[in-house]
Amino acid sequence: MNLTDELLLQAYDCIQNLDPKPGGKSQADDPHSYIVPDFTVYYEPENKESDQGDFLITLNRRNQPALRISGIYKQMWDELKQKSSRSENDKETRSFIKTKMEAARSFMDAIQQRSQTLINVMKTIVSLQETFFRHGTTLRPMILKDVAERIGMDISTVSRVVNGKYVQTEFGVFELKYFFNEGIETNDGESASNRDVKNFISDLIQKEDNQKPLSDDAITQSLNEAGYKLARRTVSKYREQLGIPVARLRKKL
Repeated sequence: MNLTDELLLQAYDCIQNLDPKPGGKSQADDPHSYIVPDFTVYYEPENKESDQGDFLITLNRRNQPALRISGIYKQMWDELKQKSSRSENDKETRSFIKTKMEAARSFMDAIQQRSQTLINVMKTIVSLQETFFRHGTTLRPMILKDVAERIGMDISTVSRVVNGKYVQTEFGVFELKYFFNEGIETNDGESASNRDVKNFISDLIQKEDNQKPLSDDAITQSLNEAGYKLARRTVSKYREQLGIPVARLRKKL
């Protein structure tokens, strides 16, 4: 269109700020929508010089008030047991109260068991990812099966437990799914997490020349030189999962 570079840059900036789906924002986001962590995990060393210490793991029970059986029903039950009469109404009442109290106890036991399962899963994640929870870096490869085998539960149970749950750490708030990642073999035979590889790719792209962005082949070569044994198609998959476009779309004027 015979534009000068200055006009082309202005048009480019204008187009980038346009919304291709303007109707998608008809409902404003809730400004008070915050993540409330389900767990808190902090490392407490024995002293400043020691490398020994313990993790303090707590479960947020904000949606779990203290449960108890109503004192009225307990009183009714005690009175019925002390009655000398054995009328039909008393028998029916006693049977009704007994059934309901047993159901209440079963419900409270189930709630307590769920809380214990949540804590067991969180403790196992911390045990498997101890380096991260102590220093905030280096995730080791970990899958649902690793946790399930340690706590003696089905993979589906662990999957339900971690789904939509968050943990507050000294290094920020993380979704529990963040700690699960496949292992990737390195040149020295060790195993690295795909999370580390994705961070490596993200750092590479952040530092690239905007006028000459790195191709997937170039990123693959850099990864191989750093010791990660990956194919180009795997690098492309990880780049897409990070929401990073291809090189030609990252190029800036």
